[in-house]
Amino acid sequence: MRLDLRELINIPGKSISFSYDLDLGNMAFPSVKEIKRPLAVEGTVYNEAGVVRLKAEVSCDLICICDRCASEFCKTKQLDVEAVFADEIVNEDNVDIFLLDGNFADIDEVIISAFVLSMESKFLCRDDCKGLCPQCGKNLNEGPCSCKSDVDPRLAVLEQLLDD
Repeated sequence: MRLDLRELINIPGKSISFSYDLDLGNMAFPSVKEIKRPLAVEGTVYNEAGVVRLKAEVSCDLICICDRCASEFCKTKQLDVEAVFADEIVNEDNVDIFLLDGNFADIDEVIISAFVLSMESKFLCRDDCKGLCPQCGKNLNEGPCSCKSDVDPRLAVLEQLLDD
């Protein structure tokens, strides 16, 4: 979404609100099977003492694959996005500053950047997920398996004490 900021740039205190859906169907993330609905984006671009700022809330529903037990689960991802628009970038290290294209701001670029950077590196169906049995592959969240646990070979001698 390109937002025309002509009216906003020269009037401190002025703001423009926006709301739209952003389709991320062409993007793929590890452990995300499907993005159930487009990103719902709602926010405001405002002029604060000559600085053009963006504040937005983004949310979407994801169908993920747990990295421990490989089961499917739904997750709602929500994030707050803040950014600054400028005619030129003085400090290359600041990733929260985006360039204006004349009097236009590319809101999609800001939202997609924030969304990608906020994605988790590991998706878990729940915090205490027990994962899969390394021998039989049973989901340990559903109960224990019948596999005999392997004994560390360094402790095998101690197991003989328990047999007597």
